[in-house]
Amino acid sequence: MALQSMTGFARREGTSGRWRWAWELRSVNGKGLDLRLRLPPGLERMEAEVRRLAGESFSRGNLQASLSVTADENRFEAVLNKEALAAVLAMREQLDGVIDPAPLKLDTLLLVRGIVEFRESEDGEEALAARDADIAAGLLAALADLRAMREQEGSALARILHDHITTIEGLTQTIDVDPSRSPQEIAARLAAQVALLMDGMAALDRDRLHVEAALLATKADLREEIDRLKAHIAAARDLLVKGGPAGRRLDFLAQEFNRESNTICSKSNASAVTAAGIELKVVIDQFREQVQNLE
Repeated sequence: MALQSMTGFARREGTSGRWRWAWELRSVNGKGLDLRLRLPPGLERMEAEVRRLAGESFSRGNLQASLSVTADENRFEAVLNKEALAAVLAMREQLDGVIDPAPLKLDTLLLVRGIVEFRESEDGEEALAARDADIAAGLLAALADLRAMREQEGSALARILHDHITTIEGLTQTIDVDPSRSPQEIAARLAAQVALLMDGMAALDRDRLHVEAALLATKADLREEIDRLKAHIAAARDLLVKGGPAGRRLDFLAQEFNRESNTICSKSNASAVTAAGIELKVVIDQFREQVQNLE
């Protein structure tokens, strides 16, 4: 599966009979999948289906989906109020011999309020079903377009993240092979620090000396931190290759990267290692910032 960014835009529009419709989808970063839907009156019944389809396409991101539907032409029909017409005819019979009995004409009846009403004609069930089917197909196309855009941006982010991981790996290797980490250098620094302790405290207890020496040796050893960094590097590369919704797991690895780099900087007693550790922290921050955009 391809990696996805959480940002994207898609628009699909079309016609169905006399109806014109348009979908607009916008996606930005989010902790989970949050869909905000705007549907025109009368089409609220589509909400459950829209949410289902969006959930099948995406797992994270603040998604805004809006649908507009308009009629290209307004069609009207004349509706005869038979009860009103019957009342008028009954009144005419009652007034027979009182008023002119000339036959009623259509234009005369149209002047009588309530006899004929004009209203917008409604589409039949088949036409409305065809329109709704076209709108649903448009939604599927818009979701596919949005996914394609998110995957395109995800591919660009993947290349950036691979570069960051390569830099992190290089800095880790720099720290690993630094001369200050050789057994001879560590032993020499340890001997010098023990000598300082002995000079300052002539009567230093032997057990206390062993404890202090062990602490100094532990602080000088960065093996565990380097090994964990290498393991995290391998895990991050594996996630980028597998793709899919890997943003949360990569964010966790970024936190672990940062934890190990902080420990290296605090334990370092060599300027070259400290400098590499600081640069490592900068790259890790850049890595995590980009990871925040991934699904």
